[in-house]
Amino acid sequence: MSSAAIDYAAVFQALPGGVLLLTPQLVIAEVNEALLQRTGRERHQLIGRCLFDVFPENPDDPDATGMRNLRASLERVLATGRRDTMALQRYDVEPPGRPGVFEERYWSPVNAPVLGPDGQVQLIVHRVEEVTEIVRAGTRNHGGDRERMEADLFHRAQELQEVNDWLRRSHDREREVVLALQEAMLPAPRLVGHHRAAVRYRPAVGALNVCGDWYDLAELPGDRMAVAVGDVVGHGLDAACVMGQLRSALSAATLVTRGPAQALEVLGIYARSVDGAESTTAVQAIVDWTTHTLAYSSAGHLPPALLHPDGRVELLDQATDPPLGARPEHVARPEADVAFADGAVLVLYTDGLIERRHEDIDVGLARLAAALTRHLGADAETLADALLAELLPPSGATDDAALVIIRL
Repeated sequence: MSSAAIDYAAVFQALPGGVLLLTPQLVIAEVNEALLQRTGRERHQLIGRCLFDVFPENPDDPDATGMRNLRASLERVLATGRRDTMALQRYDVEPPGRPGVFEERYWSPVNAPVLGPDGQVQLIVHRVEEVTEIVRAGTRNHGGDRERMEADLFHRAQELQEVNDWLRRSHDREREVVLALQEAMLPAPRLVGHHRAAVRYRPAVGALNVCGDWYDLAELPGDRMAVAVGDVVGHGLDAACVMGQLRSALSAATLVTRGPAQALEVLGIYARSVDGAESTTAVQAIVDWTTHTLAYSSAGHLPPALLHPDGRVELLDQATDPPLGARPEHVARPEADVAFADGAVLVLYTDGLIERRHEDIDVGLARLAAALTRHLGADAETLADALLAELLPPSGATDDAALVIIRL
């Protein structure tokens, strides 16, 4: 069997040991079934939350050091980029539905870094083997010979690290395949008519987090251009394949419809027949340089931003409808028009650029508007680089970010 045929996501879920994938901010990016079973948690209770918010330390036990030791180990991995195998740890866990009540639990943890092309830690593989019953049995049968048990468990953890290394290599291979597929399907920066757009795509930092963000540009009759961005729900190869289908379908629909609303209507009908396309968001704008107007329509997507020459930022949110495939029956989508002056800038983007967990979306939109105003007068390429530098987290985003900028 070739490596490309392996379902790495299924392998990850089938691993017998508990595994968490953590961002450099120690936010849980992914979890496998074994860890969910051992901790009595459901997936939605963990994903997107800080590790130590989900698993706090027992405040009533003065000898509880598991959280502090684990945090120190993870910080060593981030600082050195090297694997850290921990000694046996007591880390009590709250049973489901009983907050504030802690069960005595023992774990053998290993923390391994996943490095990016720049050599920085982009993801931490946190592998734990629960040994609570072994510790209890050893205490009963060996008079509490804890040191000998810890030594045995340390060697066991070293053997388990081979599984961690294989897992990291598997994630790296899947990430490479997904990114190559996305790069092949997304259009390269080019002139559309006599206008040039600056485009950027930044993948998520996690190997399993690469998503289905996309953009598209098309020249239309007259001095007009169609520009769109979209975001497919899901991750990995499936999301990337759906992205390619929807991008191609919208590009074709744009050439035979009368505006962005009709193009998104056609795309929505098509999306119903594509597995995994449900709830995809997309927005399209058609720029007409002859009339100095642009028409736009949104299928549940974040509003494009129009930076006027006087520094004012207008969010184009007057023609927003539900995501693709959200309605069981066909309903005409709304469309709005807005005038622009020479020198204005149109910005389309996906949520990875501005959204942050535990933060209201309006905060991210305000951050985008402030960055646009600060760089008033910059050319499209310079502005695109500035927005990525200022808006994306220094350690990388946990969601993809696509960006299109056109100076009007």
